[in-house]
Amino acid sequence: MSEQDLVKYSDADLAEFKELILSKIAKSQEELTFYHEQIKSAGEGENNFNNLEDGSITQERESMNQVASRLIKHIQHLENALVRIENKTYGICRETGKLIPKDRLRAVPHATLSMEAKVKQK
Repeated sequence: MSEQDLVKYSDADLAEFKELILSKIAKSQEELTFYHEQIKSAGEGENNFNNLEDGSITQERESMNQVASRLIKHIQHLENALVRIENKTYGICRETGKLIPKDRLRAVPHATLSMEAKVKQK
């Protein structure tokens, strides 16, 4: 029986993906903490310029805010994947109902679409 014939992943497979997702969440949270600290220190550093207009500081802070926002969204997607693992619905394409291949889930552990469904979406 091939991977595609299965209806859902085994508990062992789900445990493997859970471990992968938890490590990605931890790494993303570390990055988020770093960016929050950088944003805070950039705001404090602004006062050192005696309120001179310096667009580069503002631009840098906006850029870091965008990265932080993307990290928050990424963490939310990963946490949603953990919920799907607990519900034993993880790895099932929401469009086709088929299993998403393990290689895709290892690369994008929060994926909810198989490549087949993703291509049809475009």
